[in-house]
Order: sequence, then C-alpha cells, then structure tokens
Amino acid sequence: MASSEQTRPIVDVAAGLDIPPEHLIPYGYDKAKVRLRARESGRPPGKLVLVSAITPTDAGEGKTTTSIGLAQGFAKVGERVCLALREPSLGPIFGMKGGATGGGRAIVVPKVDINLHFTGDFHAITSANNLLAALLDNHLHHDNSLGIEQRQTMWRRVIDLNDRSLRHVVVGLGGPGEGMPRETGFDITPASEVMATLCLAEDEDDLRKRLSRILVALDHDKQPVTAADLKAVGAMMLLLKDALRPNLVQTADGVPAFVHGGPFANIAHGCNSVIATKMAMSHADWTITEAGFGFDLGAEKFFDIKCRYAGLNPAAVVLVATVRALKRHGGVLKKKLGVVDPAAVERGLVNLHKHLENIGHFGVPPVVTLNRFATDSPEEIEVVRAACSELGVPFAISDGFERGGEGTTELAELVMAQAAGDPKPYRPLYELDEPVKDKMNKIATRIYGARGVLWTKDATSDLRMIRKLGYDKLPLCVAKTPASLSDNPKLLGRPTDFEITVRNLVISAGAGFLVAMSGDIMRMPGLRSTPQSDHMDLVNGEVIGLA
Repeated sequence: MASSEQTRPIVDVAAGLDIPPEHLIPYGYDKAKVRLRARESGRPPGKLVLVSAITPTDAGEGKTTTSIGLAQGFAKVGERVCLALREPSLGPIFGMKGGATGGGRAIVVPKVDINLHFTGDFHAITSANNLLAALLDNHLHHDNSLGIEQRQTMWRRVIDLNDRSLRHVVVGLGGPGEGMPRETGFDITPASEVMATLCLAEDEDDLRKRLSRILVALDHDKQPVTAADLKAVGAMMLLLKDALRPNLVQTADGVPAFVHGGPFANIAHGCNSVIATKMAMSHADWTITEAGFGFDLGAEKFFDIKCRYAGLNPAAVVLVATVRALKRHGGVLKKKLGVVDPAAVERGLVNLHKHLENIGHFGVPPVVTLNRFATDSPEEIEVVRAACSELGVPFAISDGFERGGEGTTELAELVMAQAAGDPKPYRPLYELDEPVKDKMNKIATRIYGARGVLWTKDATSDLRMIRKLGYDKLPLCVAKTPASLSDNPKLLGRPTDFEITVRNLVISAGAGFLVAMSGDIMRMPGLRSTPQSDHMDLVNGEVIGLA
C-alpha cells in the first residue's frame, strides 16, 4: 500500500499531463482540484477505453481494481495514460464495501481521504440538493405564489449514508410556524439528480442550464415548477462551484487519476463526470474509465446517456470476470467457491456470453480479462481462456492486485491492439424520438434478455404525464438490481423467459433522462444486520477496517 509519503507531489503528477501549477487548487500534498480551463491542452484527444464487468455477485469482480491495474499496465509499457473514475459513496463504504479505491497494488491514493470526505464534492452536492428542498418548503410555507400543488411535490432530500428509516418521512409537523406538513423522504446522495446533473454537465454554463431545468413540483394546472422558478439556481451554483472542478490524484505507482462524481448505476447513470473524462482525454493518449456494476446497467447508460450527450466514442471495452463470480453464476454457493470446479465455471460462462453480446449491440471491440484470485486453478482459468478463443475474443489475465502494472501489461497490449486505428462510431441502442415504451423494450429484450416489459398502473400514469409535459424524448436510465440481468436478484447466470416490471417513471429533467424504476430497487439503501462500519476504527491515529 502506498502512503502519502511514498506518493509524488500532486504538482509533479499534473506536470506529467502538462497541466501547469496555476491550473491546480491543491488540497494538501497529494490531491488537487483542477481548474476547468486546463481542458484546453492543444493536443488531439486521446482514446477512451471503457471497463465494465459481468453481472456482479457476492464473490466479487474487482472492476475498479482492474481499471487501475490496466492504467498501470499502460504506463509500464511506456504509454501516456490517465484514469477517470467515480468517487466512492459513504453509504456502501460503511454498509458493505469498506472502501472503493481498488485493492492490493492497484489502488488510487490517498486511499483514506478518497474513501471518506475527499475534497467535499459529495457534501456540496448534498447541500445543493437540500437547499432546493428547503426553498421548496419555504415557498409552500409562505404565499405559494407559484400555485404548487402540495401533493405533486417531487423533490426529496438526500444524505450520503444508508438509512432505510429516512425513505419516507413527514416534514412540517409542530404547528403553523414549523412549515407545511407533507410527506416526503430521503434518497442517498449518489441518487440525487444534482449528482447526475453535475456529472453530465460540460462546463459552468451547462451546469446552470441543467440546474434551471430541474423539475421540483407541478402546479394546480399540472404545469412544471422548476428550480429556476424557485430562484434556487444561483445559490446552488455557489455551493457547486468547487465540486464542478475535477479532482486529480494518482495510483500507488504514480499514474494520474481524475476521481470525480459518483452516481450509482443501479439508481442513476453510473459514470464519472464528463468534465473529468474529457480533461483526461485532452492530456493523455489513453484514458481508462469504468461504468458501474455489470455491463447491463452501467455500460448501457454510459453509451446511451453519457456518450450520447458528451459526444464520446470509446475505442474498446474491457469486460472483467472472475473465476469465483463465474462459479456463482454456475450455481456454486459462496461458501464452496474455494473448491476447484471447472464445470461450474463452464456453466457460469452463459453470463459472460450475454455481456459480450451486449457489447456487440454498440459495435465496440471487446477484450475479456480474468481478474485473478489466489484460489484460481489453472484448469478453471483455461475454461475461460478456451471459451474466449472459441468466440474469437481477445483474453488476458489481470494480476494487478498482486503485481500492479507488471501484472497487466499483456492486457494493456491486447487493448491497444483492439483499439488500433480510428474508432468507429458506436451504435446507440435506441433513438431519442422513439416512444418511451419502445426504448424500454429494447433495453429489456436486447440487453437484459427479457421477453417483454410489464407496466404498472402507476408507471402508465407517469408516462401519460411525461408525454403531456414533453419529456418523452429523453433517454432512459433504468433503476434495477445489479445482481441479475433480470429485475429479480436471485436469478443468476443468464435468466430466460422473464419480464421486466416498470413500477414508476421519474423525471430527471436537469440531468436529462427518465428514471424507470424496476423491481424492488430503492433509491435509499438500508444497512445489513452487521454493517462494514462495525469493523472500522481509529487506533493510535491509524485508520483500520477501511479496505
């Protein structure tokens, strides 16, 4: 593990990207905000490589570790490379992950700072979101000159913790002086539309326009009431002025990394900020980025939302798998994953095959990598290698956890070979002018493998309102379980003969998409009976339990 004393000064990391010191706003020795004017480098943009994964299981896939290791591999073979990753959320850190900065020798540093408060971006997004909520309630408390229909308020508060008790609350209790009583609730900060809006904004002007469009309520005539109508945008911009600037850090061996923004892929679009991605591409020949959870969630949204809005065109997709996860998809219980079982790996390949098909829908060349665990047997690894050979898909082992960049040079060289030449334009899954139901049907049938989509009465009612208000030309952002290709987390492998149920549609006009709520997915997670926070402490000034 690299400590701050072992890392390079952040000004030296920036210098490696030809970013001069005057563009940096240092946060101590080892991290800095970068001013937006640093995007203009005078060199053509480098190539973009997306890292995604098979359907996640409780056995682990290590997508972030692989992304970091791959960047380190590029650096080892002499390439100018930069990472563009999401910031971790405190909710899963204290709930189940215990940290999200990679692992072993493939980490970004300073690990503790990045995993905790970092440069304050999540706090700023939380504050901007909740300021808008406070202004909405204040407007209702006073004259309600906008004629807001109290039962049609849509804006919720957020907090960056898992807290199921806050999913549904009543505010304004205590008498006439305490506000207007109404039902509302909390989401987790990565689900905030402010988070998605900031991450899709191109610059300060674009952020302002997007914030202005945020829909907070309907009036008595069922017409939109926006953040601009509440005169909230200027104050929200003040709170977000520093959060809009990307954060520059580095890997354990000094590869530059922009870590900025953090929407979840199961409840939002699952990608780091457009600004950070484009800044990395402006200063490096290769940018390695990732999309949250499996390809069916994060990567589909990466293409159909982020790439569509930002004009990005990835040169290759790296699909991460592990022997352990493939065995889980092959029906092996978690407690028996340590037993060598090539047949179970073989059975689990159906999930890998489906995600390779999904990559094909977008027309981007794939590379499969097996994130190596110490328990993997040669026989199990050979099953995956042989399957990729039969499919004609390049395959390499990723050993970044144990060996850092030295363990990923073969993978880096394969990616470079796949990405050679000018990338062909990717193919979006659907066009924006298609009906909402057609868009959802394409996602469900082509990406998830469903036979169709069921729409609840509430979802149908939401769709009527969306059409009436003119939001039906927006892309879709499906909120569903990451644990299965279906909306049932218990269905592993490659489920067949199932339907996706859309129970609600949520308008995210500022971010610029519609959220289709599927299955039992929640925008505010809960904690397990034994959360990861039970194992964390500060002992003699040292942080423990933050993996």
